[in-house]
Amino acid sequence: MDFPFTMAFQPIVDLRTGTPFAYEALVRGVNGEGAGSILDLVDEKNRYAFDQQCRVKAIEMASALGLSETGARLSINFMPNAVYEPRACIRLTLATAMRTGFPTNRIIFEFTEDEELDVAHVTNILRAYKAMGFMTAIDDFGAGHAGLKLLARFQPDIVKLDMDLIRDVDSDSVKQRIIRHLLRLLEDLGIQLLCEGIETPGELATLTELGVRHVQGYLLARPGLAGLPAVNLNVLAAAPVAVAI
Repeated sequence: MDFPFTMAFQPIVDLRTGTPFAYEALVRGVNGEGAGSILDLVDEKNRYAFDQQCRVKAIEMASALGLSETGARLSINFMPNAVYEPRACIRLTLATAMRTGFPTNRIIFEFTEDEELDVAHVTNILRAYKAMGFMTAIDDFGAGHAGLKLLARFQPDIVKLDMDLIRDVDSDSVKQRIIRHLLRLLEDLGIQLLCEGIETPGELATLTELGVRHVQGYLLARPGLAGLPAVNLNVLAAAPVAVAI
């Protein structure tokens, strides 16, 4: 790679326990620049190397920060179009986990369906990762190209709902109905729903009342550059459903 980058970590909170279920590793510039400033430098020539180095850096930093000792998982974003063959492309990830002592069963691989994807290729990747003991997740569900077509072919462990469906959910009855029925569908398929992008107490309260268990957003904790930020327990304590804090 001919440009440096680092990672920020944002907790995904389990509302039943009030503790981080996982931390998502997010690409950042070395001085805290946003992900866009780094992703703009990624093209077809360096996509594979960048995808591989993101995995390595996420695991190395998470291990150094003691993430595995917290009991939480590590969620790593990957680029499906950078994976030519799942078992070959996972070797460096496995080697890094072994070298750092990070347990592979605490790694979640998530991808965003924000670009045209070969559904058969993505399904092959996800099935291979799941067979190797990794958890899998679809990010920004409902905003991408594959959507229910992909879900019909493969059932990941987690579906992360697109934040456009979360914004102002407390004042939008249609969004509430969509989330309520989606929860039932995913539960029937054995999939956990994760709501991200939560920014207001009203959004959190409504999602809690609907039965959402896993949440993520600035209201709970902003991403911590090269660190594991604490969860805002005051916000959780004010939620309408009691959680163990």
